[in-house]
Amino acid sequence: MKVKDAKKITGSLTRTSKMPGMSYSLPAWECRTGSKLAKVPGSVCFNCYAMKGNYTRYPAIKTAQYDRLKKIKRAQWVVAMASQIKNQKFFRWHDAGDVQDLDHLKKIFRVCELTPDVKHWMPTREAWISEHLNEKPKNLIIRFSATMVDQSSKKLPKAWRNTSTVSSNLNKTYFSEGHLCPAPKQGNACKDCRACWDGRIRNIVYGKH
Repeated sequence: MKVKDAKKITGSLTRTSKMPGMSYSLPAWECRTGSKLAKVPGSVCFNCYAMKGNYTRYPAIKTAQYDRLKKIKRAQWVVAMASQIKNQKFFRWHDAGDVQDLDHLKKIFRVCELTPDVKHWMPTREAWISEHLNEKPKNLIIRFSATMVDQSSKKLPKAWRNTSTVSSNLNKTYFSEGHLCPAPKQGNACKDCRACWDGRIRNIVYGKH
């Protein structure tokens, strides 16, 4: 399938200056868990970056996100997504938004299976996904994200091998709890770091946005 035809089925991918490759964005307002956490002070989703700034300043961005959300149900969505991703080395699922339901999750699994040479990473706050980790393709790393700022990785569900936490003060964070994201010290870019895609790294510590 040609990329231009694939985009008509799924909507376009997104490119963020921080990432080493393309990513995929859905509306944060439709996150099953995140939309609730966005109303909770002290949560990682409170004052969510994907609900402000350019996401609201430019109406076309929000419109495109909802267009992608609607198109997930299309019959050729899996093949079309794989056609767009197959030439990437690294891919991030959901620089905004999250998995919608089990059908959506299984479609993502299938896309990963169809793109075996691509390393996929997907952060999520949907705890129910842990029940399906044994179905996960090996080239997909799913990191369960802590719900509260400064929450210890030791308090996250044991079912998750890969996780991430958020620190309000990176100078005081517990380095023993994982890999400290270097982006804040290098122009908010990944550069040569690929820790998020590395299944050997159990926890990633991010700075609070």
